Amino acid sequence: MGELALSIEQRGGRSVATHQYHRGALRVLRPHYLDDSGQVCYVVVNPGGAYLGADLFLVDVEVQAGADLLLTTQSATKVYRTPGSFAEQRMAIRLGEGARLELVPDQLIAYREASYRQRTHVTVRPSSSLVMAEVVTPGWSPDGAAFRYEEVRLRNEIHVETEGDSQLLALDNLLIRPPLGDVTGLGFMEGYSHLGSLVVVDPRVDQALADDLHSVTSENDALTGISITRSAAGTTGLVLRSLSNSTGELNRLLGACTALLRKRWYGQEPLNLRKH
Repeated sequence: MGELALSIEQRGGRSVATHQYHRGALRVLRPHYLDDSGQVCYVVVNPGGAYLGADLFLVDVEVQAGADLLLTTQSATKVYRTPGSFAEQRMAIRLGEGARLELVPDQLIAYREASYRQRTHVTVRPSSSLVMAEVVTPGWSPDGAAFRYEEVRLRNEIHVETEGDSQLLALDNLLIRPPLGDVTGLGFMEGYSHLGSLVVVDPRVDQALADDLHSVTSENDALTGISITRSAAGTTGLVLRSLSNSTGELNRLLGACTALLRKRWYGQEPLNLRKH
């Protein structure tokens, strides 16, 4: 069991934590600032090093109006064997007016006989900005084959909240169950083993941005598709999926996409999250 709560507010031109709580197998390292933009960076740590059967991790993140948070992890999320059960992470995110969150964890690695479920519920305001990246990779198995895990289920539910109203912007549900069939074939993983995802919600999302991101991804050795969500209360979402056989290739692709957004929207340099 692990719990983590973090609330970020803007004060004096910088974003700072006004509430921080952790219990069990989750905590954050001391905050730091990667540039002079005022964006605060927190690193989530799991001292246990991995997720096991029946583990439950609860994460609550609030970025208040005008505040700016970059949230990452210290290392990959490793899910080991979960006989008779599954490991689960439930994350609640709330963004205020003009708030920004970049959520860029290290990759999720599902090992042999692992089951993992991740539920992320996001509430944004019409002027919020959200970027969430995710890479899923199969872990090592004794026979050297990929897709020896039981299940990986990732669910993102995003709502736009206005005064007295809340609208569903996107429901992104990814389910991979290798034991139920060949997930490597056409219409699913297309012969690849690694999956990358990028979710962007911002009032500046449009078809021109999707085209620019597509141009960026075409320079990488990966199969990529981009979809735009409906618009709600003046904001729009974008979902990118990319398939590859390399974690490094997907990290470079997603890094190039986030670099474009950081430079265009905020004048910031690409992320450099060297952790080792």
